[in-house]
Amino acid sequence: MPAETASRPGGPDEVDAIVDAWRRELPDLDASPLEVLSRVSRLARHLDRTRAATFAAHGLELWEFDVLAALRRAGTPYRLSPGRLVALTLVTSGTMTNRLDRLEARALLRRLPDPDDGRGVIVELAGAGRELVDAAIADLVAVERDLLSGLSAPERSSLSSLLRDLLARF
Repeated sequence: MPAETASRPGGPDEVDAIVDAWRRELPDLDASPLEVLSRVSRLARHLDRTRAATFAAHGLELWEFDVLAALRRAGTPYRLSPGRLVALTLVTSGTMTNRLDRLEARALLRRLPDPDDGRGVIVELAGAGRELVDAAIADLVAVERDLLSGLSAPERSSLSSLLRDLLARF
């Protein structure tokens, strides 16, 4: 096992075992990208589960939170076009229509005629949607703050910067 792996605070992890196995089986292959991106992938899965549990405590699915949060972040009067919601949530327009239908049926948002385009609509966060998303984000931030508590403020800042740079490639 490489010295840097053995000296880590928690000891070797699953990714170390995977990378070590590839290095053993294909010694000419530079498997070093796996050391970073396999951990990012595994972390993303754990975070999705944690977020899903946090939102479920509020009766929300991940996708519901995404739509409601996009509207909440828009600021007063908490309105966006469906096209803007599509762009912010990275889904298709058909998927967004379905999501808006379901959230509107729960009275968490409403569709209004677009005053600038008689054929279009604007989506507005309803009061119940605002209360729900505010409570959910408060809990999410508390849970995620706890998850990051093992890192110092400079470590969190550095990690954030590095991940921003990596994400920018997409």
